[in-house]
Amino acid sequence: MPALSTGSGGDTGLFELLAALPAQLQPHVDSQEDLTFLWDMFGEKSLHSLVKIHEKLHYYEKQSPAPVLHSAAALADDLAEELQTKPSSGEIRELLKLLSKPNVKALLSVHDTVAQKNYDPVLPPMPDDIDDDEDSVKIIRLVKNREPLGATIKKDEHTGAIIVARIMRGGAADRSGLIHVGDELREVNGIPVEDKRPEEIIQILAQSQGAITFKIIPSIKEETPSKEGKVFIKALFDYDPTEDRAIPCREAGLAFRKGDILQIMSQDDATWWQAKHEGDANPRAGLIPSKHFQERRLAVRRPAILVQPLKVSNRKSYEEAVECEEIEEDADYAGNNSGASIAGFRRSFRLSRKDKKTNKSMYECKKSDQYDTADVPTYEEVTPYQRQTNEKYRLVVLVGPVGVGLNELKRKLLISDTQHYGVTVPHTTRARRSQESDGVEYIFISKHLFETDVQNNKFIEYGEYKNNYYGTSIDSVRSVLARNKVCLLDVQPHTVKHLRTLEFKPFVIFIKPPSIERLRETRKNAKMISSRDDQGAAKPFTEEDFQEMIQSAQIMENQYGHLFDKTIVNDDLTVAFHELKTTFDRLETDAHWVPVSWLHS
Repeated sequence: MPALSTGSGGDTGLFELLAALPAQLQPHVDSQEDLTFLWDMFGEKSLHSLVKIHEKLHYYEKQSPAPVLHSAAALADDLAEELQTKPSSGEIRELLKLLSKPNVKALLSVHDTVAQKNYDPVLPPMPDDIDDDEDSVKIIRLVKNREPLGATIKKDEHTGAIIVARIMRGGAADRSGLIHVGDELREVNGIPVEDKRPEEIIQILAQSQGAITFKIIPSIKEETPSKEGKVFIKALFDYDPTEDRAIPCREAGLAFRKGDILQIMSQDDATWWQAKHEGDANPRAGLIPSKHFQERRLAVRRPAILVQPLKVSNRKSYEEAVECEEIEEDADYAGNNSGASIAGFRRSFRLSRKDKKTNKSMYECKKSDQYDTADVPTYEEVTPYQRQTNEKYRLVVLVGPVGVGLNELKRKLLISDTQHYGVTVPHTTRARRSQESDGVEYIFISKHLFETDVQNNKFIEYGEYKNNYYGTSIDSVRSVLARNKVCLLDVQPHTVKHLRTLEFKPFVIFIKPPSIERLRETRKNAKMISSRDDQGAAKPFTEEDFQEMIQSAQIMENQYGHLFDKTIVNDDLTVAFHELKTTFDRLETDAHWVPVSWLHS
């Protein structure tokens, strides 16, 4: 490439070099498209204007020009005042109009600022009444906009001084770097605050607009610089700071809902953490109760809030009753029932409330923090997780009350792709029937072996019906996952916490019934097997069935809702199935928040 030559009589200007650059580069550009791009880029008027400005500034910088005067604005005011005394003429009126324009006044003001090199902000004068002992007083001025200042104050119980209690991360005070925890507040906008309560000072700040001046005695304690929090937690309860009487400042509180992901910005205070919603562009943090403090509060309230047990159902649960929750449904609700028979699906093993037993010590659940604190749900530390192509699929756990349509949704999923989705085959001790095959409908084992497996913690759930055991084993789940399939498992909600392990990484979906009015409409022709009839015949849903379904769903959500990753309301079966299928597709491709313990065990 030829060198960019300089012209005679001095250095060629940058503007001229820029204009000549495309022509000099032309022999070295292969495609016409690239050449056109270069011409367009270097021919931009805005670029030329910037370069011209740069050249002018560079020229004057080299010349080091000195300002003729430092008070052009004052000179313009004097000129305008003198012109007022002169006989009016067209030229005088035009000049007066020109000098009165705001943009001209602003230009002259900027000229004077640059000429005087007076770039520092205007600070308030130092007070005259500073004691000799107060050799470390700071005068701070912050400009207040619509956002809070981002600091809380308290009154020292021993000295009565007003102390800065905390600085909210990302707030105006934090960004200024001028106010710190432990600083003593003496004045606000010239008003002494030694004899005032924190509430009165907050009122002064609330009424102040624009710049606010603080007189502060800095804290002796040195603060270690804090880094932005990298800890993320999932909220397991709803929180509204306006209803929390214990919070130091309700306006500084951060509201959240169960399931929200929060980024912890500070845990310096053992009682009140600072956090913000994950992905929120606003850098300002808010106060939330710490895990320990919230657990302590919930534990105190626990005796007054009795846990309502799930109502005992008199429906058959193991053999006949579990084969289908809803049968002979009308076309509007059930859609196309092809009658396809899928091995293992009929025996979904929905345990009854009356006879269920759960292996609470299985799979080393006692090592899990979730197991230890599941009864007092507060927060759970989480991290993003995305399944890799060589990994097993995550276990999908479906939870819902009897009659909600869970089995029908599972059946539609299995029919949609039998190679991708699978279900477990339950164990039983009853005798095999002539039309049954071992390992298809059930895995048939002896009663002694079943009881031995129970003692060895091999069952997720198990129960007894007509003197026979039935159960879902851990190995049956592993078997489905080992075949590179998504395992669909429906269990009672209290079992979910025992499945939340690194091996299974379960994604829990709660199938929720719609309102009782919609139940009456959509299930009017549906039937379910009931043990009220000795023959176990299919009976239509009753009003009691609907009420029990709604009540059971409410209890499940209240007691175990913090373990649910997704809630789907089964109002319309087709819509619910589409939402369920979409959720499954995203589960396999998108990143989701999971407990940190799953990835760092």
